[in-house]
Amino acid sequence: MRTEDRLPTTEERRPDLARPRMTRTRFWLLGTTLAVYAATVIGVLTTSWLVKLDWQVMLFRPYKQWPEFHTFLDYFVVMGQRGPTAVAVAAWLGWCCHRQRTLRPLLVLGTSLLLLNATVGAVKIGFGRLGPHYATTVGSNEMWRTGDIFPSGHTANAVVTWGVLAYLATTPVARRVASLIAAGFAFGVGMTTVYLGTHWLSDVVLGWAAGVLVLLALPWLEPAMARAEVLLLTLWRRLRERRTPVPVPSGRPVAGTPLATPRAARDDELPARETVAVVRPGTATGRGPDGRPLHPVRQHTVRSERTPVTPVGSRRPPHADRVPRATAPFGPSGASRGRTATGG
Repeated sequence: MRTEDRLPTTEERRPDLARPRMTRTRFWLLGTTLAVYAATVIGVLTTSWLVKLDWQVMLFRPYKQWPEFHTFLDYFVVMGQRGPTAVAVAAWLGWCCHRQRTLRPLLVLGTSLLLLNATVGAVKIGFGRLGPHYATTVGSNEMWRTGDIFPSGHTANAVVTWGVLAYLATTPVARRVASLIAAGFAFGVGMTTVYLGTHWLSDVVLGWAAGVLVLLALPWLEPAMARAEVLLLTLWRRLRERRTPVPVPSGRPVAGTPLATPRAARDDELPARETVAVVRPGTATGRGPDGRPLHPVRQHTVRSERTPVTPVGSRRPPHADRVPRATAPFGPSGASRGRTATGG
């Protein structure tokens, strides 16, 4: 492989992402998020004060206390649904990929959503907690049932989907602004699900922690995403090379073209004569070098060599006293013709 055809490696493209380092800020943020995650799970499993708080909020019924916000929050909670948010963010990141000539933004989004579905989905199915509208016993944690709301998928998806925009920001100012916007969407979506009564408060807290953990795990997946980008670009280039037609040398005529540019003769080279098919008179029609039929050659005579056509017979009407022209005697001169006429 030539040097100009080789794709850049991860170290050459992003040296800071090839070997992610555990900074002090990231270490404390990761440790705090893991502690909140574990404390929430333990508090719900042991039916602690967190479960009592869940029941108090549920029996308070916020959607009945402030019904004027119900319509607006029904639309706002869509900001946490995976389908609409993923399509909107993917459209923006697709434009960024086209502008930056890289697949990294879309690969980061896809990797984060796959990791979110794998982790949050497995925990949901494993705990099987019922939601507030389907609760059976007051004061119970409603675990190990047929539900799938712990942790909150809307909340975790809002953290990850909008947090990816902050993760991909290229400047510190843009990263701070995007982080504040993502945090506002995540907080609003989580509290909206509590208002509508579709999630417990503990579900939302665990959803926030799960989404933050997914974002914190992305730097360790950057080398894998870089290798995937190189592989995808290589496959795309090979597909384009297969679809591109092979260029024909300029000295050879292209098959199927009506006219081909002749090769210019050199100074020491005699011009080549074109071969013409010769067809003799009376023979079958031949074909030229290009495959077209040639008509047989006809013999043309000069006008002076053509034999004059004499009409047969006389155009005068027949007469009884007139001698036919065929029997009248002709002499060599006019005098002989007169003597012959008088002598007769």
